[in-house]
Amino acid sequence: MPGTVRGQQIYETNNNGTVGEYNATTGAAINAPLLSYNSSGAVGLAVFGGNLWVGNYFANTVGEYNATTGATINASLVSLSTPFGIAVSGGNLWVTSNSGGTIGEYNATTGATINASLVSGLSGPQLIAVSAGNLFVANTGAGTIGEYNATTGAAVNASLVSGLSGPAGVAVSGGNLWVTNYSAGTIGEYNAITGATINSSLISGLSNPAGIALYGGNLFVINNTNGRIGEYNAITGATINSSLVSGLNSPYGIAVVPEPSTLALGATALLLIFARRFVTKV
Repeated sequence: MPGTVRGQQIYETNNNGTVGEYNATTGAAINAPLLSYNSSGAVGLAVFGGNLWVGNYFANTVGEYNATTGATINASLVSLSTPFGIAVSGGNLWVTSNSGGTIGEYNATTGATINASLVSGLSGPQLIAVSAGNLFVANTGAGTIGEYNATTGAAVNASLVSGLSGPAGVAVSGGNLWVTNYSAGTIGEYNAITGATINSSLISGLSNPAGIALYGGNLFVINNTNGRIGEYNAITGATINSSLVSGLNSPYGIAVVPEPSTLALGATALLLIFARRFVTKV
């Protein structure tokens, strides 16, 4: 819509079982809480096409909700032990089981199991990202970031990045990878293909950083202990606003996206483009 500036939204999970929504530019609350579990343990989340998926660690479920209203679509879409990180792409949902050491794959609409142990043998996996057909997962117990094929589960590199200090969150774009080091209070940047270190302390002095999201060239980072979301330049690490959002309740997971209506329009446009290409080729 020419002449219309649409905003970006931050979604974040809190230890008190709530999900908050905020303006990604100003940090102002849009809806806090957008939804409430009435129980503790909301950790990972993913947003796409106007829908929101949230892992409820203690209830052993992944719920699906309307990202605008918070209305419940299916509070128990997927059932698995200690769900933690969530990624969604192409109608599929990948979820880490923190205690089970696995990544399971599910249908994002129906919750049907595609492969409950697509990847196994992980060490306390936490948050997860999907990019270019591969999964990047933080193995907190092993201090590594592992990379796996999102379709087959085959290891691309189980220790793509190693020697980390309590890795919790991961963000990927192009050939770059950003990782939160929960214990060290830092964010490191690495080559997403080789794992080579670009800057192991791109950002430092954080308060137990957990979830991380990249949007518009900036990093949005959860500070778990002081209850804040900080914004930083993804290339230089320079602080834009260390307290963009504050007063949160031990937040952990984060997603930054266009407002849901914009996201839905974008997804429709992509489908039309692919359809046109297909017709042209036929």
